[in-house]
Amino acid sequence: MTRLHDLFAEQGQSPWLDNIRRGWITSGELENWVARGVRGLTSNPSIFQKAIQGSEEYDDEFADAIGGGLDVEASYWQLVTSDIRSALGILRPVHDESDGLDGYVSVEVDPGLARDSAGTEAAARALDEHLDAPNLYVKIPATAEGLAPIQQMIAEKRSINVTLIFSLERYAEVMEAYIAGLERADGDLSAISSVASFFISRLDVEVDRRLDAIGTDEALALRGKAAVANGKLAYALFLETFAGPRWDALVARGARVQRPLWASTSTKNPDYPDTLYVDELIGPDTVNTLPDNTLEAFEDHGTVARTIDAGLDDARAVMAGLAAVGVDLDDVTRLLEDEGVAAFEKSFDELLTALATKAEGLR
Repeated sequence: MTRLHDLFAEQGQSPWLDNIRRGWITSGELENWVARGVRGLTSNPSIFQKAIQGSEEYDDEFADAIGGGLDVEASYWQLVTSDIRSALGILRPVHDESDGLDGYVSVEVDPGLARDSAGTEAAARALDEHLDAPNLYVKIPATAEGLAPIQQMIAEKRSINVTLIFSLERYAEVMEAYIAGLERADGDLSAISSVASFFISRLDVEVDRRLDAIGTDEALALRGKAAVANGKLAYALFLETFAGPRWDALVARGARVQRPLWASTSTKNPDYPDTLYVDELIGPDTVNTLPDNTLEAFEDHGTVARTIDAGLDDARAVMAGLAAVGVDLDDVTRLLEDEGVAAFEKSFDELLTALATKAEGLR
């Protein structure tokens, strides 16, 4: 047994891998991660840019796709869905053994659609139908324009990973979209699954930058505290939302909670512990998706203990303290959402440009 196994067995938190590459699939490395306790996998456009652009592992399939008449973007999606299909097969036993709790593989819709409700809905439906697997999560960004597609996909009984959540206010809207979607769905709800990807470390990066600029002792004392506090308050909101008569009526039809998934949990500041965003956010009915280096760090020296609901008063005090020194969290989370959408779109566009150049060479 590993610490990753203990994390789930003792604390009810599912460790997932936040990375994918062709070599891990062909070499058996992904299967090894699963044997070590990884219970799911997430991907995003930036991950695929690094995987495809950073190796020659995809060249033969890309050449075949271009030679077969596919354009560059269609070829990109063929490469992506090939990896996703393989990962779905590797994780399927986890899905079956856990009765649909875990074993999911996430793939994101075209990031250029993040502000396009109709386009997001159509793309999510098409991806879900194309891959057609019970352990597939289609990722939809939690922009204002993404809320209606999220609700619609849940109403159609499609399983969704809602990504790029930074604020408690948007998180509340995401949970409402999920519950409203369940209420619209017909009959038994037990096959519908969803996670809400709440981003952690990026909040500390931006808040710390602003605290450094303020420079007072009161401000500097708050460095490195915003992200964990935000996560703890998000969990409290999760417990509050998935309770009471409205939720009980859905549970009677087989509904599952939309688990919070802690994303962006690698430590960006080398002065902070490398397992900070794992150790401080452990609790039942949660997921933590970790890059491979953070998984290795946690396996080596992480602490398996329930921490998610410890220090709630301290978390509230941190938020009050940030407001008192002049950090506008609403502004911070708006900025982070815009930057997150832009970063994924940039990765997508840069990869397509690189593939177009490669395609010209092949021709």
